Formats: sequence, C-alpha cells, structure tokens
Amino acid sequence: MTVCPKPADHDLPDVADMLSWNQSDRVIGFRNDYRAYPGDLFRHGDPFPLPRADRRLIDASYTVGGVSHDLDDYLDRQSVTGMLVLKDGKIAYEYYGAGNDPSTLWTSRSVGKSVVSTLVGVAVKEGKIASLDDLVTRYEPDFAGTAFEGVTLRQLITHTSGVDWNEDYTDPGSDFAKLTACEASDDTYRCVFGLVHGLKRKPGVEPGEVWSYTTGGAWLLGDILEKATGTNIATYLQEKIWKPFGMADDGVWHSYEPGRHDMGGHGFNATLTDWGRFGLYVMRNGELADGTETLPDGWVRDARTWTTARGSVTASHPEGTYGYQWWNNSIAADAAAASPPRTAAMAENLWALGIFGQVIMVDQAQQLVIVQWSTWPQAEPAFDTLPLETSLMFSAIAGELSRR
Repeated sequence: MTVCPKPADHDLPDVADMLSWNQSDRVIGFRNDYRAYPGDLFRHGDPFPLPRADRRLIDASYTVGGVSHDLDDYLDRQSVTGMLVLKDGKIAYEYYGAGNDPSTLWTSRSVGKSVVSTLVGVAVKEGKIASLDDLVTRYEPDFAGTAFEGVTLRQLITHTSGVDWNEDYTDPGSDFAKLTACEASDDTYRCVFGLVHGLKRKPGVEPGEVWSYTTGGAWLLGDILEKATGTNIATYLQEKIWKPFGMADDGVWHSYEPGRHDMGGHGFNATLTDWGRFGLYVMRNGELADGTETLPDGWVRDARTWTTARGSVTASHPEGTYGYQWWNNSIAADAAAASPPRTAAMAENLWALGIFGQVIMVDQAQQLVIVQWSTWPQAEPAFDTLPLETSLMFSAIAGELSRR
C-alpha cells in the first residue's frame, strides 16, 4: 500500500466472535479488518479534490423523546469513530475518534453491498451484464435446480428472491452466524458456496413477492458480478471507480480466494474521505471528472425506487424500505415526539448501511454526502432507537447547512 494505515493495533480480537465483541474489540476489530482476513488490494488514482467548505458545520441538534441532543451528544450516543460531511463536494465537517485518523481503513460491513450494487450498474453499462431481468442461472449455472432457479438479478439485488435466509445477528444458529463461522475457517469460498447453494425457498413464496434481507443473496450477487466481468470485485472497483474517479488512498476488500473471489456482502475497507468520495460518485450519477458516464441512465434513480414487495412497505416507510441494495432510512413516518419533521423528499435519499452503525448517506437534491463510522453496542438496534437518531441528526445537518 502507498500509505500504512494507522493505528495498527497489536492484539486483534478473534474474528469468529465478531458478533459478540465488546465495544473495545469492535473499535480494534473494525479498523484492522483488512489485516484480520485475507484481502485484495484496490489502488487509488489522482485524488479528486475535497476542499474545505467556507460554510462549516458548527453544530446541529435534534429532539427525540422530548429531549434535545447536539452534535457532541450525538457522537457520544452513537459511539462514533469517524464522521464526514460533504456539502457541494466540500468538507463541511470531519471528525475522528477512538484513535482513528485520516489514514485509518475502516470496515464497511454491509455498506459494501451498496458498492457492489453500484458496480453491477457499471457492468450493465458496459454490457457485461445484459439486463437485471436475466436469470441468476445465466451467470451461475451451478445454481440450476436450487432455490435460486427462476430468480432474476433484479430480485436478487432488491432482496426479493423468496429464498429463505436467517439474518438474525443475535441467533448463534442463524445463516448469518454460519456465514461468519465460514469466514473464520479454512476454504471459505467453498464453505459459503455450499451454505448458499443449499438454501431452500420460503414456503409458498414466489420470486418477487416478499422482501427479506439476505447477506447470502448479496454474496451470490457479488459472485455473479465476478463471473460476468471476469475479474474479482476489488480489481473491478479499482479499474472502474477507484482510480478513474480519483480516490486518494488504497483500500482492501475481504477476499475468500485472494486474487479470484471477494465477498459481495461486506468487507470493503477504506479511509473516511474515500468513503465520502464514493458517495460523491453516486451523487454525480457515476460521472467522472472528465464527464465520462459510467452508470446507465437513471441507474441511481432506479436504485432508490423502493421495492413494494411484502415486508418492504411498513408504517415507518410506506414508500418501501429497500432498493438496489440501498436503504430508505428517512425519518420514520410513525416516529413520535421527534424533530426535525419528516418530509417526502427524504425518501429520495440513498443510505448504505452496515451493522453496528456504518453509513453513507447520499442526498442528491441538496448535494450532500454524510459518512459515519460507529461501534453501536448492538448490531441492529430497534429502528426507533439509534437508527432513528441517525436519520434525525442527518436531517438536522442538512437543514443547518442549507440555512447558512
């Protein structure tokens, strides 16, 4: 790597226990993820400039449960270890905590799903993937006769395949826990392939009918991307986005077979400002600095056209919860005693989300990108707790920067 990430902690927690790490373990584990697993490097290009904004974010506040919280409160309540706010492509706020600094590579968890879905868009633009309406088995013939028979890439990317998968992070017998165990063992690719290949369909559910979040399906999407493009995820990212858009630092992708196969469901490790640059790439609809368009027309709009399959439409998000591996994390429609208030425009923002509080939020209308690294005490807290406060604070930041 061209820069040695810091800090490089000496004693790393056991990755097999990732779901039950304590707060200290999470800080150390998440910033050393690129060292804990095999990885594939993706190299940077000539840096896309991120000048300092004239209008800096000084503070923002929100109210929940009748109590107001300012930015300092928020950083503490969310166990934030890094935060970046880009307004009109300029740095309005940059924060590092828990010993992190601008060279730190932090792991994405499922934020990587949004990166992979964006790379799928690049592959469609290039003709490597003909259509999202292609069947999974066109690219994965070994999955003929499995639960994924008859499933399209569109259903896979929106998590509406109808294939049964238990994502419960608190259940040691869940499919996600089994995948995590595979990642801590030898021959990871074969182990995960076998796990996903052996999944069953939800009883009575046809493809496209029900939304159900699945890291197993996201792994399969990444495997399809690699087979369609003839290269691993890290190399494709490097050649199509990381170098040409102008990321400033090298990154590492969690690899199941170094040089051949990277994990499509998570495992992206990069600096805070390069997380922000990726958000800018999406905000610009995949347009490079020289004007080259790298995503299909309307791809980002389609990525936030939330599926209305059963389970995606909720009282909190009546528009739908999920798109092309991006989330609608707008302020809940049924949130009580909370401010700022919810607006319809919030549902047009894209949120890349990872467990324990990893976030990239892209607001194209306000030309705003917000990145957050966190070590929440739970992988997936109830939506009306820390996730709601995230959406409230991000909305407050948007309002503060638009007023000044």
